Amino acid sequence: MTTELELQRRAKIEREEQTQAELEASIPKPVGYRLLIALPNVEETFGDSGIVKATKTVKEEYILSTIGLVLDVGEQAYSDPDRFPNGPWCKPGDYVMFRANTGTRFKIGDQEYRLMNDDSVEAVVPNPKAISRA
Repeated sequence: MTTELELQRRAKIEREEQTQAELEASIPKPVGYRLLIALPNVEETFGDSGIVKATKTVKEEYILSTIGLVLDVGEQAYSDPDRFPNGPWCKPGDYVMFRANTGTRFKIGDQEYRLMNDDSVEAVVPNPKAISRA
């Protein structure tokens, strides 16, 4: 026998899954030579200290992010053999480094993204947690 509390819990999970699916369906597909990058979520505390960062600090860390996860690439990205004679610089699933103010910033739900040009990538990063802004 299912309790009322269990039915409420299941309904809540279904609503959250539906909301997540709707958000994911809203993510734009990059066109041309652009890349879709997801920015890592910014920690809301300073390390293990438990001290909560100000909202302004969290926002500035997002804006000044230099590392992101490549989610998708446009159909023309890295296709110019003169500019990219050795092939693509990165692929979906790679963490990459770029300049802080690069690309078009936008947010869907709580996740921040950037659309940027293929030649804006400056490095592929093997361990994004090991790198912080200087």
